[in-house]
Amino acid sequence: MQSNKIYPIIGILRFVVVLLLITLPASSSSAADLEDFEGIDTPTLLLEDLGGRSHTLEDYRGQVVLVNFWASWCAPCIVEMPSMQRLKQTMTGRPFSILAVNVKESKGTIWKFLNKVKVDFTLLRDSDGQVAKDWQVNVYPASYLIDPTGKIRYVAYGPRQWDSPEIVQLIEELLGHVDQP
Repeated sequence: MQSNKIYPIIGILRFVVVLLLITLPASSSSAADLEDFEGIDTPTLLLEDLGGRSHTLEDYRGQVVLVNFWASWCAPCIVEMPSMQRLKQTMTGRPFSILAVNVKESKGTIWKFLNKVKVDFTLLRDSDGQVAKDWQVNVYPASYLIDPTGKIRYVAYGPRQWDSPEIVQLIEELLGHVDQP
């Protein structure tokens, strides 16, 4: 009897998720959605990619870096990934990188995700969640735009359309500090 009461709730939750997925791309494309970051100093980031290669933020000094914390179970994370891929393609040849940090999932889970969502930017594993904790990540996705000096300049909690003209312009402004002789 108890399980019959759960089915309507599951249906409502599915409806809400579908509604979110339908309205998300239109509602989250403004650079104004990115907040100036006035929090902690940029925490350390030392993680391995899926091939076992170590990455630190210092490796990307002189570039603008989008650090994105995500998980495969997070529907908004999945929705924003294609826009991150398009952003990467838009920025080809520029000193810009994306570091997508998966939190607490196995390599197998991440590979299954990659079979469904095709991206080729750098995916890192925070297997125990310590880096997410150090960065004070409390919601997924959480994204940080890092300037060429390694300082967090902007933060976004929740999904964004990363290839929107406003966000691309904001990144171009940060890149202006790199491209000038």
